[in-house]
Amino acid sequence: MLPGKKKEAAGMPANSINVIGADTTIEGNIISKGDMRIDGTLTGSIKTSAKLVLGVSGKIEGDLEAKSADISGTVKGNLLVSEVLYLKQTAKVHGDIRTGKLVVENGSEFNGQCTMGGNAIPIASRNNNENKEAASR
Repeated sequence: MLPGKKKEAAGMPANSINVIGADTTIEGNIISKGDMRIDGTLTGSIKTSAKLVLGVSGKIEGDLEAKSADISGTVKGNLLVSEVLYLKQTAKVHGDIRTGKLVVENGSEFNGQCTMGGNAIPIASRNNNENKEAASR
């Protein structure tokens, strides 16, 4: 193994990046542990435990869940981003947002409700944390 290279497991890179190109349309749900970049169209939900980048030409018609997200395209669905959500100048979001932090650039469009901070933690995670706290008492 070369110095500075991360170890690969089962032939997969340690930090895989998934890309959906501008001329690609996918119908169905996507679940990934790696970073995602979408420049095409996804009709379905997407869930990643890493970062999601939606390019200017990218469109998602479904719910989005990610650790962090940079949105430059169009989302028609609800967003759950546990850390930071960036709505870039060309972003168009039609749905509710739950996020730890929100950064909105001038020119972006958002129609829906927004919940930020501790209230943005998914209910399932909140219930697990409450159960752990109760058990430790």
